[in-house]
Amino acid sequence: MRLTPKISCVAALAVAVVAGASTAASALGPAASQQVDGSISAAGSTCTWANATATANPPTTLTIDRATINSSVSCSGGASATLNNSPKLTFDDAAGLATSDLIDITVKQSIVTCSYRATNVGWTRDGSTRAYQNKAFTASKSSGSFLCPGSISAAAGSASLNFH
Repeated sequence: MRLTPKISCVAALAVAVVAGASTAASALGPAASQQVDGSISAAGSTCTWANATATANPPTTLTIDRATINSSVSCSGGASATLNNSPKLTFDDAAGLATSDLIDITVKQSIVTCSYRATNVGWTRDGSTRAYQNKAFTASKSSGSFLCPGSISAAAGSASLNFH
């Protein structure tokens, strides 16, 4: 039964990492290059990615290119993750918040493959930087083995995004 917790952890990692792929620019410092790095940790596993591209810089609404995330996602513990959509992010710059519309992710751990979807994932900006931390969220299983949990949860602050 150890496989199910690992899948839950990796799925949560992948969903949260991908959730915020975007970039930054505004009165909050220098203009961004429409790239972002991200990471998420849970239950001893970590997924990271670097230099994903977006269609604009925050606080402008933007779409993140899933191919640039998928080309650099790396997860510890023998897992792999694939983003199935290009998420759209909207920003409330005055409040220091961002929201991802939909995250559709597939995670593989050993021989088990699970897909999850999360909508309206929230992100909180760190002060006047373009670094964001996720708000707690739950993603629902959209397909996969009976070994896949019906949903996975990501704790607040378990994912970070650094827009540059």
